[in-house]
Amino acid sequence: MKGLSKVSVKLVNIGSETSGQRVDNFLLRECKGVPKSHIYRILRSGEVRVNSGRVDATYRLQEGDRVRIPPLRLGAKTAAPKPPKIDLPLLYEDEGLIAANKPAGLAVHGGSGISHGVIEQLRAARPQAKFLELVHRLDRDTSGLLLLAKKRSVLIAMHELIRTGQMDKRYLVLVQGQWPAGKQDVKLKLQRYVTGAGERRVSVDDAGRESHTVFELKRACGGYSLLQAQLKTGRTHQIRVHLAHLGFPIVGDDKYGDFELNKRLAKQGMKRMFLHAWKLAFVHPGSGERLKLEAPLPPELEKFMLAQERAH
Repeated sequence: MKGLSKVSVKLVNIGSETSGQRVDNFLLRECKGVPKSHIYRILRSGEVRVNSGRVDATYRLQEGDRVRIPPLRLGAKTAAPKPPKIDLPLLYEDEGLIAANKPAGLAVHGGSGISHGVIEQLRAARPQAKFLELVHRLDRDTSGLLLLAKKRSVLIAMHELIRTGQMDKRYLVLVQGQWPAGKQDVKLKLQRYVTGAGERRVSVDDAGRESHTVFELKRACGGYSLLQAQLKTGRTHQIRVHLAHLGFPIVGDDKYGDFELNKRLAKQGMKRMFLHAWKLAFVHPGSGERLKLEAPLPPELEKFMLAQERAH
């Protein structure tokens, strides 16, 4: 076929950094430019072999495995566009972990009409990196601390910390209304669903999964309240749905907030959601030391709060 180049059989020996990864995800990374549908087709047909045997897409690679990748045809002149370069502030980095300060409006990964997110852009900026994966996610409109792993062993260890509740995650959030003083434990069951327009949403539902957030008033700002939200579980849109359900919608929340208020505030220059991943604390899986990270409140959010305080 014109404009296509054929790649010969490739044999890959699996090292420790790839051990534990699903074979389909490994192939998607290894065979850049090959359509996802084709990757799954060669897996189903048995053209991909691990240690000379057939495997399905869910097989997890082990150190020492030998993977045979069949000849694949790639478009020689239609390479995927490179992710744009980003100036992503890094708050911490060592041999296994990165802590970035993600701005609002930037997705953490591509998909749903977004070509490139933080992870794609960082991989493009670090082509020498053998491994780079998200430890957790933040909503596109949420700013603040985002962790990425540079080793699979670190990724697995960090996921275990999150799963067992050993990571202290705290957010700053501005809500409409006067929040009562003191701490409040909010425990609600949350259920995910899809709207008629195909958008993902979450609602409070007895059929859902348990969720737990601890809220504490940090500062009164005119007709608004700045809260610290400590996540005890990590459900999708957890903080947003908890607050909306309690009658304290997050300023600028375009899914669960006060839409008329958001329109008025947008005209005043407040065009984002006031939700910021502020602090993370956990025992580093490599050194065993307790690591405490903090991302300062973005200037536009601090400016908005000061304006509300001056107006009252």
